[in-house]
Amino acid sequence: MQELVSNNIASESRLHTDESRLYTGLDEQFEDHESVRHSAGEYVRKAEGYKIHTNSAEGYFSIFKRGMRGTYQHCAEKHLHRYLAEFDFRYNARVALGVNDDTRSIRALKGVSGKRLTYETTRTR
Repeated sequence: MQELVSNNIASESRLHTDESRLYTGLDEQFEDHESVRHSAGEYVRKAEGYKIHTNSAEGYFSIFKRGMRGTYQHCAEKHLHRYLAEFDFRYNARVALGVNDDTRSIRALKGVSGKRLTYETTRTR
């Protein structure tokens, strides 16, 4: 787990995790590493002007899992990055962040502007 996390998260990040032993040893690799103790009933803790929690990650994966089960049902590993990019967009352009349907549509269309997507170009990636 340490290798996966350190290879995919910038070292200047502030890392928030639960108390799982999988994250032991990450303190030295990141700007800051704080954890919450779910086993002790701790889910959010205030520290130095910000909140320590795992709610954002849990919310993102909840949306991802529902979408994969309800819409796509299957995802080949070679296409996982594409599915994750779609769910990144969905999570970062959600109503809770003040993004309505019109704004979300405009953002999506701006993302495809000037690009041509064909089956052949997606197969070779």
